[in-house]
Amino acid sequence: MVLALVAAAGLVTWARTFPADDVEVVRPTKLTFAPGVGGARVQDLEAVVFGDRLQLQRNERVVWTSPINQSFVTAAKATVKYDDHHGYFWPTVSTGREWTTQRVDSVRAQGDRIVVSGVLTGSPQVPYTMTIAPRAAGGLDVQLSTTSTAVDAIGFQTGRTPGRGVHGFGEQFDSFDLSGRLIPLLVREQGVGRGEQPVTFLADATQHGAGGTRQMTYAAYPTFVTDDLRGVRVSPTSPEAGAFAVADTRNGDRVGLQVWSRTLHLELTAAESATGLITQQQGAVTRPELASWTQDGLIVGVQGGSAKVRDTVRRLKAAGVRVAGVWIQDWAGQRTTGFGDRLWWTWQPDPTRYPDWKGLVAELQSQGIRTTTYVNPFLTDATGRPGTNLYAQAADRGYLIRDAAGKPYQQDQGGFSATMVDFTNPAARQWFSQVIAQHVLADGVVGFMADFGEGLPMDARLHSGDARTLHNRWPKLWADTVKAGCAAAGRTDCVTWFRSGTPDMAGDTPLFWNGDQLVTWSADDGLASSLLGTFSSGVSGWALNHSDLGGYTSVNAVVKNYVRSPELLQRWGEVAAFGVVLRSHEGNRPAQNRQVYDTAELAATARNSRIFAALAPYRATVLAEATGDGVPAVRHTWVNWPNTTAAANDRQFFLGRSLLVAPVLAEGSRTATVSFPPGTWVNIFTGASYSGGLTTDVPAPLGTPAAFVSADDPWLPKIRAAVQAQGLSTAN
Repeated sequence: MVLALVAAAGLVTWARTFPADDVEVVRPTKLTFAPGVGGARVQDLEAVVFGDRLQLQRNERVVWTSPINQSFVTAAKATVKYDDHHGYFWPTVSTGREWTTQRVDSVRAQGDRIVVSGVLTGSPQVPYTMTIAPRAAGGLDVQLSTTSTAVDAIGFQTGRTPGRGVHGFGEQFDSFDLSGRLIPLLVREQGVGRGEQPVTFLADATQHGAGGTRQMTYAAYPTFVTDDLRGVRVSPTSPEAGAFAVADTRNGDRVGLQVWSRTLHLELTAAESATGLITQQQGAVTRPELASWTQDGLIVGVQGGSAKVRDTVRRLKAAGVRVAGVWIQDWAGQRTTGFGDRLWWTWQPDPTRYPDWKGLVAELQSQGIRTTTYVNPFLTDATGRPGTNLYAQAADRGYLIRDAAGKPYQQDQGGFSATMVDFTNPAARQWFSQVIAQHVLADGVVGFMADFGEGLPMDARLHSGDARTLHNRWPKLWADTVKAGCAAAGRTDCVTWFRSGTPDMAGDTPLFWNGDQLVTWSADDGLASSLLGTFSSGVSGWALNHSDLGGYTSVNAVVKNYVRSPELLQRWGEVAAFGVVLRSHEGNRPAQNRQVYDTAELAATARNSRIFAALAPYRATVLAEATGDGVPAVRHTWVNWPNTTAAANDRQFFLGRSLLVAPVLAEGSRTATVSFPPGTWVNIFTGASYSGGLTTDVPAPLGTPAAFVSADDPWLPKIRAAVQAQGLSTAN
């Protein structure tokens, strides 16, 4: 019945039931120590052998411990196959042999480090070596390797206190505590619906698994922290950082990582606080600052030509909206597909829609409004369109990824095809950075959405390297190219934002975004899910993250038409007002969805822009901490108050250290459930006080978000005064 309706709607003509990821991994079993094996110490580093486990310490602090009586190293002979459709990658692991039992034969000091060696018992035996050294940023560097060619994947297990939470693994759109999961660490499209029905079922049935699951994300990588205030990260600069991996948190007393490599470079950390743990784990990274103009107000997503942009800005300003910039994604032209309004990926101004492009950008600049646009790593054949055919130029020079026949790899984009630039070719990378400098950032444009990056086909032929091992690293190569383009354009204030990522991109871009959420409230793929992605990415190294205000994906699923409601748009705006930037998106079906610049929405947009403006002085200190120490600006309560009852609430967040926000995430609700940390907390809008250590339902009518600062925090009177100055206070 449903499939017949879908076909009748013209969406598809066939269906397929798509399986979930098949990623079963090796489970550890017995750990034994050879007779006479003891501990070792080198200066402040110590390996302590207990009867049933190994523990690593630095300066008397426990940094890592093996699971009790279970091997902390495993190995497998296992192959991975991928089903790929439109960037939705589904891995299937086939395991031929497992090594689950470990013997430690030696723990010895060797120079300034400690070396642990032994074998994984089986047929054949698999020797391993683990070398431990102090890490400059704090914690430990661990090099784990095997010389056995019988092995494809190596596993590493970390003990944790039973029941303690585990967080991270990149940007995971799932509960902040990821215990009880088997998580493929694979960069890919996140899916449409991801469990929310009926859209997930229909997307799976009609688009080859495009509905996705809660495990799917644009930015998965092997890094995590636990409630024990310890962390593990595969070194971002190591070759195996791009390898396929699976995280296993199904047992409450341990966390496992299985990585398809024979070597593993790990960074182990521990600290007294969650913020200290995150800072130490990220290490010394020079993070670019976010340009100051982004803090002035709304960056409005608008498209449709010069006249539409001018009129939208005029009406927003007339309504009292603080406008900092425009985000014009159709600057290179627009095409209509079955999924909605898409773009011409030619990366040059469209003279039909924007005949006065340079003048428009200059005119907006004279009003203090910056212009940003859109670009991605694909090129499409622009034969017949005005300007340079960059696709033809890149193809002639061999700058595109290739298929098995050696031709440019045509990837179906849903209504048209396009080919990725081959970033393993230094000449291609240099060429595309010049394209960005000379076309995208020309005429006064100050930044852009750097979309995609997660869709490198596993069977692509590259200038150098293997696509299967470079797939998870592709976002980094894309970021390197974008950074070089900004430098070539001489733009020190360049603002770019990415959705796909690796753990070592923090030094390449000032900003990330959560990707393509559905225009719903849900924790599967809507407003609530964008918060979940921000939480996990924040403890994984992305200090500045935000979402498309209003969501992006709008589809008519026949039995339900997914469009923004006025209430959703306003509530999403309230969340964004307490974020790092306030940027809206028209979505893939602008005409069918409410927009922040619609007449009926202008009052709410103006109010949210004033909230954002009122917080500017406080937010400046938050951004400084984020770019300096790597602590996320928008953070889960756990980051500030670990191991408290408040830290269990996934439906609230902190902006920085002081400002607690409990957004309304359910349609029709006029209250927010707040889990207050210890102390007394004051509503910045109403002045009402609430006792800490309790979970309380707080009034939160439209226009008055539930936001609080501790009564003894020096920022409370400053933020309250700023709110009053903007006319936002509702106190009697």
